[in-house]
Amino acid sequence: MNEMESSNRTVVFLGGGGHAAVCLDVFTSAGWTVIGYLAPVPSELALPYLGDDDVLDGPLPLKAAVFAAIGGNRPRLALIDRAVAGGHRVVSAVSEFAVVSSSASIGRGTIIMPGAIVNARAVVGDGVIINTSASIDHDSVIGSGAHVAPGCHLAGGVSIGTGAFLGVGCSVIPEVAIGAWSIVGAGSVVVRDIPDRAKWMGVPARPK
Repeated sequence: MNEMESSNRTVVFLGGGGHAAVCLDVFTSAGWTVIGYLAPVPSELALPYLGDDDVLDGPLPLKAAVFAAIGGNRPRLALIDRAVAGGHRVVSAVSEFAVVSSSASIGRGTIIMPGAIVNARAVVGDGVIINTSASIDHDSVIGSGAHVAPGCHLAGGVSIGTGAFLGVGCSVIPEVAIGAWSIVGAGSVVVRDIPDRAKWMGVPARPK
């Protein structure tokens, strides 16, 4: 059974910042009950504070699932790994205002924000953020822990490596590969492959 189809629709957030507030809207509209959040310190998130992340080492209330609702790619993946190691169910959510092809694949711990489009045969890994109004065209592959920021547009056959970050409004032409943990600056146009752990920006994008 896909984690988004489970009959237990309760979830605990890991993180309580601004990204969590946006995720809360998505989960609520998708029919989940978010019972609270775990974080090092309480925040202004409109949910009960359930304590530090150490709570992950034991059972959660109501046998709830978990979702890593933090924007940082590395800590998000680390929390997902910790939750899985602790035997917790890590879930994903798709906004009711997003469009996801029936032939696309969405990993665990991933969120698809309002206005986003994920087209045919696209593969989205674990712990990915497809942010507001981003589009992922056919046969693209988004590695685990990547963040495709608001307004990004990826053409068909694009490959995004693990933990990569694509800044607001960037565009990627067909069949281009962006390496693991690389950063693409806001508004950039990527017309050739980017290696791992690189920082590119501009029109066309170049190393910085």
